[in-house]
Amino acid sequence: MSAMLLEVQELQTAYGASQVLFGMTLSVPVGGVATLLGRNGMGKSTTVRSILGLTPPRGGTVRFLGERIDGLSPDRIARMGLALVPEGRQIFPNLTAEENLRAFAANRRRRTDPWTLERVYALFPALAARRRNMGNQLSGGEQQMLSIGRALMTNPELLILDEATEGLAPLIREQIWLCLDQLRAQGQSILVIDKYVQRLIRLADQHTIIERGRVVWAGTSAQLGADPGLWHRYLGV
Repeated sequence: MSAMLLEVQELQTAYGASQVLFGMTLSVPVGGVATLLGRNGMGKSTTVRSILGLTPPRGGTVRFLGERIDGLSPDRIARMGLALVPEGRQIFPNLTAEENLRAFAANRRRRTDPWTLERVYALFPALAARRRNMGNQLSGGEQQMLSIGRALMTNPELLILDEATEGLAPLIREQIWLCLDQLRAQGQSILVIDKYVQRLIRLADQHTIIERGRVVWAGTSAQLGADPGLWHRYLGV
């Protein structure tokens, strides 16, 4: 396996006659954290959908664990070890918090330290207290914690978070960031889409900024932190 867990090269994706991605390129290192940044409508979620096979790309390549996965079905890609925390959470409202977690439990790659209910509850104590509550009885922050915990229960090689802190109160948002800090310390590979650049600089190793489906900048946290002009130019901060 190469030093890169995920490698996206020259991705071309369209919805019908409307092309969205034009040569999209990004990577996530093994055991590292990367971000995908850009204003709304610039192609971030389409990039994620293309990686996961939900919107198959029309050109370019996606490699995961050294294997090409572009062209594979979404369920096969998921079984290889990719897990998405989707924008909008999308938990099952008519299942309890614990049933939501159990429904996704899998250890297909036979990890020696798999994610269990106990590990998820240790990461999110609020979920342990609300384990018997239905999904629609949880607060927005608790639903987001459940969405992350559900993805972890699949024991992913790569965890992808699409706007995981969107709409959350500052205190809850910081709890999510602290959770991601812990996951990084444990060696979890993560791809994050979010808008809080200052917090992402502290969390991630490398960053990719896109505009209108094209990469306009890529670099390290040190480089991004040293050039706030980039934030204003491409992120509208």
